[in-house]
Amino acid sequence: MTIDQPARITGLFRGAVEAVALLDEIPLGLALLDSELRVIALNRGAEALLGITRRQARGIPCRHVLRNNLCLHNCPARRLTPEAQPLCLEGNIINRERQKIPVRVSFAAVLDLDGQPVGYLEALEDLRLLQQLGAGKARSYSFATIIGHCAEMQRIFQILPGIAQTDSSVLITGETGTGKDVLAEAIHQASARAKGPFVKVNCGALPETLLESELFGHRKGAFTGAVEHKPGRFRLAHNGSLFLTEVGDLPLTLQVKLLSFLDDKVIYPLGGSSGVQVDVRVIAATHRNLEQMARDGRFREDLLFRLNVVRLHLPPLRERGEDLRLLLDHFLRTLTTEFQRPIKGFSEAAMNRLLAYPYPGNVRELRNLVEYAVNICHEDTIEVQHLPVFLTTTPTNPAPAATSTESASNTAPAAELNHAAAPATAPARNWPEAERRLILDALTRAGGRRDRAAQLLGWGRSTLWRKMKHHEIDG
Repeated sequence: MTIDQPARITGLFRGAVEAVALLDEIPLGLALLDSELRVIALNRGAEALLGITRRQARGIPCRHVLRNNLCLHNCPARRLTPEAQPLCLEGNIINRERQKIPVRVSFAAVLDLDGQPVGYLEALEDLRLLQQLGAGKARSYSFATIIGHCAEMQRIFQILPGIAQTDSSVLITGETGTGKDVLAEAIHQASARAKGPFVKVNCGALPETLLESELFGHRKGAFTGAVEHKPGRFRLAHNGSLFLTEVGDLPLTLQVKLLSFLDDKVIYPLGGSSGVQVDVRVIAATHRNLEQMARDGRFREDLLFRLNVVRLHLPPLRERGEDLRLLLDHFLRTLTTEFQRPIKGFSEAAMNRLLAYPYPGNVRELRNLVEYAVNICHEDTIEVQHLPVFLTTTPTNPAPAATSTESASNTAPAAELNHAAAPATAPARNWPEAERRLILDALTRAGGRRDRAAQLLGWGRSTLWRKMKHHEIDG
């Protein structure tokens, strides 16, 4: 096995086969390493878990790809000898999305015909679901990492276990920031596909030409720059779940290809002459009104019917009653533990301010506000002065709830921007104008750099681009 040549297996079949093609069928993350602990190959499960392609990882030292806390001490692979049994240890890895994922890692030496180590095999098993179950989090007011006690959330929690055990398509709707991505992953983790990959694609983040290749893959030579085969996200999600967030932004031409897949479970890569069958459950999410888009001819009605087999709607935070206080307490406990701060709670005045705010950015914004307060507070109680300025200058009477329309869906501004842009971010009578001022302020502070402006706002780049287009802001 070498870094420059594809890893092959000989002697088992009539001809040589690529090791990765064989390893791709195993529902675990697997990594092949050379004797210097550099990555030779990753299988599909490892690509999905780590968020990095095998091409990107090839030749990189294992510790920089897996980013396992076990590597910080005594490298387990280095402890393996030709006579040693494989090691199985539990630790954490950091994926490309900077998520810490608990894993069970198995290490085994690969020996040559003389019994000498020539490389290593590492297997990664995702332990998130097992840890959640072991921690006893299946309380009556929660499902996985989702918390709520209102009637609508209780109804969702009751039906989720049954939904998770089927392969029916799921459509999750709700305003931006309500937790659609968290719900989608919870469905996957509670399903029989939990050991398979969970692959997320933002349909509004890429132009149509790149999005088609990203979803369905391409063959070598399909277009200029296609120097090798690319499997695409559908193939990476084989035996797992594919989460299509912002599915309302999917171009009409790709809606046809998605509909075709839902009908026959076959994808057609760009430049390919034949289809590839994959076993993938599709979970889609949107903040848009797909029924209205279908009436306007912007979304295929037949695709809506196929996606809408199971529909789950996450209510906005302003309609969840006492869940607001529940979530404030939850995020305070979580963040004080994470940041190791000795904060015991909110003062009555601070709590009143937080309970009165309408949260146009929903749960995401609520978490941002609590995180800001935990960072600022160096006492044992969060007071009003530890909250962002716009909260301290706003009357405590809640502002009128925004209507749930396509154009008024909002995400949460990050705490850094909230503090500096108080006049623009106060719950204004005219929210669209306030949001426009928020964006302009962020772009000014970021020197016109959209990436930085999106970070200041706590948004993704595609969300900022979409809202700039909506507000007719030239960047």
